[in-house]
Amino acid sequence: MVTGATGYIGGRLVPQLLVAGRTVRCLARTPAKLRDHPWADRVEVVRGDVTDEESLRAALAGVEVAYYLVHSLGTGSDFEATDRRAARLFGRLAREAGVRRIVYLGGLTPADVPEDDLSPHLRSRAEVGRILLDSGVPTAVLRAAVIIGSGSVSFEMLRYLTERLPVMVTPRWVRTRIQPIAVRDVLRYLIGAADLPAEVNRSFDIGGPDVLTYRGMMRRYTAVAGLPRRIIVPVHVLTPRLSSHWIGLVTPVPGSIAKPLVESLRHEVVCAENDITRWIPDPPEGTVDFDTALRWALKRIHDAEVDTRWSSADTPGAPSDPLPTDPDWTGGSLYTDVRERSVKAPPEAVWRVIEGIGGDNGWYSLPIAWAARGVLDRLFGGVGLRRGRRDAERLRVGDSLDFWRVEEIEPGRLLRLRAEMRLPGLAWLELSVEPTPGGDGTGGD
Repeated sequence: MVTGATGYIGGRLVPQLLVAGRTVRCLARTPAKLRDHPWADRVEVVRGDVTDEESLRAALAGVEVAYYLVHSLGTGSDFEATDRRAARLFGRLAREAGVRRIVYLGGLTPADVPEDDLSPHLRSRAEVGRILLDSGVPTAVLRAAVIIGSGSVSFEMLRYLTERLPVMVTPRWVRTRIQPIAVRDVLRYLIGAADLPAEVNRSFDIGGPDVLTYRGMMRRYTAVAGLPRRIIVPVHVLTPRLSSHWIGLVTPVPGSIAKPLVESLRHEVVCAENDITRWIPDPPEGTVDFDTALRWALKRIHDAEVDTRWSSADTPGAPSDPLPTDPDWTGGSLYTDVRERSVKAPPEAVWRVIEGIGGDNGWYSLPIAWAARGVLDRLFGGVGLRRGRRDAERLRVGDSLDFWRVEEIEPGRLLRLRAEMRLPGLAWLELSVEPTPGGDGTGGD
């Protein structure tokens, strides 16, 4: 079973497990978000949540290996308590269900720093790992630092900071040493961990062959991407909070996600051991080096082959309520604005325009107003327009689209987006195509 299958790592792990011959069950709060994945008809999808005992108990029935790839980061000040409660429940129910192995992807923590001095993000990841190790189910905790791959939040942050700022005034954490790892190696370790012997119940540090400062990572990115030389000026006045706001303005990563990432970079995150190779040997060519990971990520972006993005997971604090047509909305207020336009074009041509909306393609009416709304959203802590889209031409349920999320898509007919920008209520934008009655195929509405 894979939890977090709608997220960045989970969405890539599932097809790799299928290739390895595994029978896979996915636990999802909203199963519809997995509907349009190319592997959706080859897995069992069950509705549930790691904080809901009844649904989790049912989902774990008959499971041999359970992947724990969820966290509550960014959901509020009590996210550590939520993660702690969910991990304890997951461990207990996994033991009762007879699960033989739990695999958890956590964060790499510095060995010489007291846990109380760690960022809340890293501290919670470490605590979840300990809870699962103490659950009575043999557990492998894989601890990674910065994960480099097309669409990963760490890669997107690095990419946009480097590409958009020829001169960078940077905080002091750019001098912190980091051991990044390619997403391909992370997936290889996750898959291999399923077959660890029953007596193995421990954490493993996983990393690539390079140890770099963040400034070094930016310079390497500049070289690999063929950009002009960047000028990097570290200063001491940018705190993690100020840094997160700065990152939120320059990159698609909102401040609510950037802040815990930046706080995690205050301390050196370098592997203290490489014991995992005893059970999961490196491939003959070795682990993927940093420059190669960058080249692969950039190529997948160029070829529009990004399988998952960091924004695949729900944005913390974003609305997830049902459409107002659902019974729960009885008695609520709903305002609609319906507009129609007849055009002399085949329906499929109109649909291509609709499905291509947003991202680098932009918004077709009043683009200045859309840009202004995006800036306003960022100023109030929202995601703004900079998340873009996973694919320039094709959308699927669950995709982020600037400050919207695809809630429903019926190819050739309907696209429904749910707003994730800051609003006093909930909002949807629905675009549809209907052929003109009696038309000859050359016109559509």
